[in-house]
Amino acid sequence: MSKSPDIPSLSPAPSPPSPPSGWLADLHLAASFMTRIPLPDPGVVAGGLAPAMRCFPLVGLGLGLLAGLVGAIATWLLPPLPAALLAILTLVLATGALHEDGLADLADGLGARGGIDKRLEVMRQSSIGAYGVLALLFSVGLRVGALAAIPGGWRMAGALMAASALSRAMIPAAMQIMPPVRPDGLGAAAGVPDATVAATAAGLGLAVAALGIGLGGALAAAILAIVATLAVVMVARRVLGGFTGDVLGAVQQAAEIAILLAAAMVWA
Repeated sequence: MSKSPDIPSLSPAPSPPSPPSGWLADLHLAASFMTRIPLPDPGVVAGGLAPAMRCFPLVGLGLGLLAGLVGAIATWLLPPLPAALLAILTLVLATGALHEDGLADLADGLGARGGIDKRLEVMRQSSIGAYGVLALLFSVGLRVGALAAIPGGWRMAGALMAASALSRAMIPAAMQIMPPVRPDGLGAAAGVPDATVAATAAGLGLAVAALGIGLGGALAAAILAIVATLAVVMVARRVLGGFTGDVLGAVQQAAEIAILLAAAMVWA
């Protein structure tokens, strides 16, 4: 009997390794997305950012610590106003003006005449208009003014920790109550976090705020942050029909302003 030829076994091709999961991996992904820190590529897949949004407040805590340290040191050498300006500049540089860019684009879109498509077209443009410039002036001015009104460099640092963490916790919360505007925009690429992710982020943000400005101050800050977030959400729903990345940037900016104003009211 002749020997039959060897037939190679047809084993399935190995699947590509899935991205690492867990708190550390989520923190890495969130920091890679929200900061300009040179980190290794996290290898995010479509929709992979959504579960990592629970770590947004932790990234905010790190940013607040960095800006707070700069502000605290600056208060030993400078008057409160330039010290506060340096602290906000640190946030802008560390994030690459990610959220400020969103605020300016949304402001320009709201100022445009026409329907949703026209507003979205204006928001996509790289140039900045008068409404965007004014929005940035008010954002920087209110944050710097609130920080300058807080006595003491370490209290300023605590306020920055609270504002940076809690304001970023508002992003997944806002995504829970409005739909993405474009199927090819941030909602499709990042995914929409579920209620557990949003609640975890909110709890972490509130805990950091209590650590930074005390429990009473944190509750006042949370109330004002929620009001500011809802204001942006209502405008975005009415004018655009939902959220884009620019809307979420505006949510963060509005909440951060509200939290710093709350800290100034508590401590000034």
